[in-house]
Amino acid sequence: MALYEMRKFVAPEFIFGVGARHKVAVYARNMEARRVLIVSDKGVIQAGWVQQAINDLAEVGIESVVFADLTANPKDHEVMRGAQFYAENECDVIVAVGGGSVIDCAKAIGIVYTNGGEVSMFEGIDQVDIPGPPLICIPTTAGTSADISQFCIITNSDMRYKMAIISKTVVPDVALIDPETTTTLDTYLTACTGVDALTHAIEAYVSTASSPIVDVHAMHAIKLLWENIHRAVFEPAHIPSRENMLLGSLQAGLAFSNASLGAVHAMAHSLGGYLDIPHGECNALLLDHVVRFNMPKSGERYQNIAQIMGIDTRGMQQKVLATRITEEFSNLRHQLGINEKLSNVGVHSSDIPELANHAVNDACIVTNPRIASLGDIKAIYSEAM
Repeated sequence: MALYEMRKFVAPEFIFGVGARHKVAVYARNMEARRVLIVSDKGVIQAGWVQQAINDLAEVGIESVVFADLTANPKDHEVMRGAQFYAENECDVIVAVGGGSVIDCAKAIGIVYTNGGEVSMFEGIDQVDIPGPPLICIPTTAGTSADISQFCIITNSDMRYKMAIISKTVVPDVALIDPETTTTLDTYLTACTGVDALTHAIEAYVSTASSPIVDVHAMHAIKLLWENIHRAVFEPAHIPSRENMLLGSLQAGLAFSNASLGAVHAMAHSLGGYLDIPHGECNALLLDHVVRFNMPKSGERYQNIAQIMGIDTRGMQQKVLATRITEEFSNLRHQLGINEKLSNVGVHSSDIPELANHAVNDACIVTNPRIASLGDIKAIYSEAM
């Protein structure tokens, strides 16, 4: 009998390290780009990272135009506008400079441009027929790992929830992962994106689709993120902790892109689309409640996670283990100044049925270690109030 289940592992080409962002011109030239669409947002433009990309491209004679007409948690109508802008400007390559919102918007612009139709047509797993144009990503946050994943998350603005588009066609062609770009990220977003990355690693490790290759990345990510998040938040210019956060985020991305996620993300997608609040904050509000729910099905895996977090688990009963891990998450949230309860961010108990309906249909729920019914999800949301 085989020891391991058959698993595939998908990852794009990436360059990791200080100065990686400046390789953008080399890759664009290799792609025979004439005019590049740079997708970004106002904050990243203000920080100066977009101008650097424009300059690097111009040095090798490549024109660029900038599309920054998007908001956090990118909306379907913003994607459609971006695809139109790409076509009108006769672009041939996309460069995304920004966090997860920017990169997801860039991915969606590409597939809408090549396939036509509305972005909502691609929701779900393997619903994209034709890959988008070549895509180069320069991430500016240590969290989402959109730059290396086969996930693209777009808000359905009519129905107020986040659509998960999961397809190998949205894996970028190359990611230029440069720790310097994360130094301009504000304290709260550093905390939120860091918790997002930590949640990626934890959910991938306990996922029903995990594998030995995923486990190596997930466990190393948990260690790096857990040990560096505090310093990255409170000493933003400290490059070694920024490097470790970005390396942890990259490892977590390699893990979840291949093992998928679980109930935390399914519920966070629903919550973030409904209230338009930072995705990492949504994860932080839900993580310990989902851990308690999952514990009976993956106690041994959570025990390994606890040990990485520095908890002595010898002889510990499962219930005590759940309490100790969730206490640590709660302490972390408190230290980083992240909200503690759903009611603090504007969720009312009357919202729970709608939130739960979207969460139970999210693709991420499929790989949660414990099967979660609609009733279970409602109960977890209620607990998090």
